[in-house]
Amino acid sequence: MSKQRIKQLIDERLSNDGTVETGVKGVQLFRVSEPTRCAPAVYEPTVVAIVNGAKEAILDGKKYVYDGSQYMCCAMSMPVEAGTPTASPDNPLLGVYISLDTRVMTELAIEMESAAGAIRKPRGGALPEGLTFANWDDTFSDALLRLLLVTGNPVDAAVLGNSRLREVYYAILKGDAGDSARRAFGVGNEIARAIEYVSSRLDESVTIDALAAQVGMSRAVFHRKFKQATTLSPIQFVKAMRLNTAAMKIAQGMNVNEAAMRVGYVSSSQFSREFKRTYGQSPRQWSYSKQEFMGAQ
Repeated sequence: MSKQRIKQLIDERLSNDGTVETGVKGVQLFRVSEPTRCAPAVYEPTVVAIVNGAKEAILDGKKYVYDGSQYMCCAMSMPVEAGTPTASPDNPLLGVYISLDTRVMTELAIEMESAAGAIRKPRGGALPEGLTFANWDDTFSDALLRLLLVTGNPVDAAVLGNSRLREVYYAILKGDAGDSARRAFGVGNEIARAIEYVSSRLDESVTIDALAAQVGMSRAVFHRKFKQATTLSPIQFVKAMRLNTAAMKIAQGMNVNEAAMRVGYVSSSQFSREFKRTYGQSPRQWSYSKQEFMGAQ
């Protein structure tokens, strides 16, 4: 029932394609009724909850399709390709974007880890991946509905919005994506901190040794744990983040050379070679043909 009511609320507030702010910071409703094929994007820490239609995300060549049966939780910045290839006027994509506030998520994760009886973070074995999919459970559905209900009134949203959003965060941390989210925001979040460090320095030369030292790991241990969490090696990850970020900037109209410099390339010819190897088109061809991808994010 909660999911159907959420769908009804989105239908009522979005008659045309696009996104709308809800009055609660970091929470948006979206509607897409035109198909868009997957194109480069960078997922920031976000939850995407779909109530109609489906989205696709590609990470390291692996395709993930998620719809109303699962919500997507990206607990750390990730270079992906994203799209809505099945969206149509008869079957539009409807859903909610929820940006994950680092401070609040960290507070909750640490409180959960220290509370008596809470499920503690994994201490051994493989790390949960940074991009995970969780089944809608009653706790998440009810918390999300309670959040969206207050967004219909500006005063309610201003007074109650943050507390309702905190409930949604708690439901995420308790749900199927909880292991990944707690490892990203709670104790033992070294890989997430490394990703945050490198993501804010794409225009700088950052070595693997420097990243490992930043989080107090040996190079070998850092490499292994990084790949467990992201499916990519640190070098692959940095390259993908740079190229995806540049592709997004070019699609938004930025000059190719400026986009290359913004993500740390000093050689435009090297940037063009790597760009074409990755996307099958030169940056200039991309600038003419990929304007539409922004609606797929």
